[in-house]
Amino acid sequence: MKKFQLMALPYATEALEPVISKETIAFHHGKHLAGYVNNLNGLLEGSPLAGLPLEEIVLKAEGGMLNNAGQILNHELYFGQFSGDPKSAPTGQLAEAIIQDFGSFEVFKEEFQKKGATLFGSGWVWLSADKDGKLVITQEPNAANPILKGLKPLLTFDVWEHAYYLDYQNRRPDHLAALWQIIDWEVIDNRYNKK
Repeated sequence: MKKFQLMALPYATEALEPVISKETIAFHHGKHLAGYVNNLNGLLEGSPLAGLPLEEIVLKAEGGMLNNAGQILNHELYFGQFSGDPKSAPTGQLAEAIIQDFGSFEVFKEEFQKKGATLFGSGWVWLSADKDGKLVITQEPNAANPILKGLKPLLTFDVWEHAYYLDYQNRRPDHLAALWQIIDWEVIDNRYNKK
């Protein structure tokens, strides 16, 4: 059986400081995400879903398998969108869609942060595109991913406490506001433009 591997980070563990500390990356990536990978590999042994791509497992699994597969998919998108030297604003079709669907980039950011700050408990806030390219912001509890709603995930902020507690304690809104500094919009543009 092909096993899932812990994703390699596309930057050094200290590259996102001071927004996300090296210590938070070590725990969040090296312990939490690694745990989900190990759990999923164990749950897939002997399962009819073994050998499927991660997104297919998320679409077909239930219970603990869905939770672990969903968290891997979510975290791979999350960690993959950051850079220590990011392109700081969307361009092209994505920039146009943000203006069309939210009025301005600033209005979009405000709404996105608000949805992240007001999600009760643990989960994720997402910017996704529907089949026509229209942008939507959704709050997804626990390990849920927008692909379960037929959407294409583009950008996400993790609002589980382990994502920010070492650096921000209970100040989730401060953490969400700081994340914009390390979003690499070239990555998000590419996710949007990929058909």
